[in-house]
Amino acid sequence: MSRPLHDPVLLDRVVALLQPALDHEGAVLVDATLGLGGHTEAVLDRCGLARVVGIDRDPRALDLARERLAPYGDRFVGVHAVYDEIADVLAGLGLAAVDGVLFDLGVSSMQLDVAERGFAYAVDAPLDMRMDGGPDDARPTAADVLNTYSAGELTRVLRDYGEEKFARKIAGAIVRRRETTPFTTSAALVELLYDEIPAPARRTGGHPAKRTFQALRMEVNDELAVLRRAIPAAMAAIAVGGRVVVESYHSLEDRLVKQAFTAATRSDVPPDLPFVPEGSEPAMRLVTRGAEKADTAETATNPRAASVRLRAVERVRPPTTHPGPGKRAPR
Repeated sequence: MSRPLHDPVLLDRVVALLQPALDHEGAVLVDATLGLGGHTEAVLDRCGLARVVGIDRDPRALDLARERLAPYGDRFVGVHAVYDEIADVLAGLGLAAVDGVLFDLGVSSMQLDVAERGFAYAVDAPLDMRMDGGPDDARPTAADVLNTYSAGELTRVLRDYGEEKFARKIAGAIVRRRETTPFTTSAALVELLYDEIPAPARRTGGHPAKRTFQALRMEVNDELAVLRRAIPAAMAAIAVGGRVVVESYHSLEDRLVKQAFTAATRSDVPPDLPFVPEGSEPAMRLVTRGAEKADTAETATNPRAASVRLRAVERVRPPTTHPGPGKRAPR
């Protein structure tokens, strides 16, 4: 298999954050968003004692990653699942806890590069955007969203998930157009966006379709709800000394991660108490100071890095209870 053209974002920093947790015999990392396996390959290269469980909801991505990572033998195992199913995946593998969990959120380079998946706005393709990518997936597609949601629902999706300033204007135009011609492929949507977004706004902030396509993808795959379940599941899955590392590319994603990490690292002791009683210490500690960003050199060569926000947390105290398997996301 030819080497993918896309470089993982903040690769060296991500591996450096994970290495202290993986530097022992029997260490296990869960790469919860495996994609083409770039992060996993680097971990297997640089952390010689570690094994990796790679999770992806896209069967095609799993096949390509397995091919890429075959030289590592049984140090890698791929699992077809959604990343909020971490507890179930580990139970199925007989693992009580792991030493690290990595999330690299958003759409993978492979999904963008396969035109018929409908994630990219640069080529005309069916408006699908389901990350699972299987023919048996009965969930609504991006075309279904465009053709069935009310103007108010479309406005919400575009405003909240795409941070689109012209959400209401675009939603109204979508509803008017579908009355005569339903949406089936991306070219028609891109043409509408060029018509509805004023010229001055089109000249700034990247391609005018970027925000709408992002919003549709997040809605189709229920990404925020999955993430809201996945981050607590990941923190519950790590042993003492284990780390959860998250790369986010959207403000709503980063906010969810920040809130979950803050809650896990906050002590419940009243602030006026002069000391923290033994056993009342937070279960986690922050490893990164705020959200780390890519430097200008990386963003110049890898445009996806421009919006990345990197956060990491480490378990310093055992969990008080053992969580049961989490609620499964639709497959």
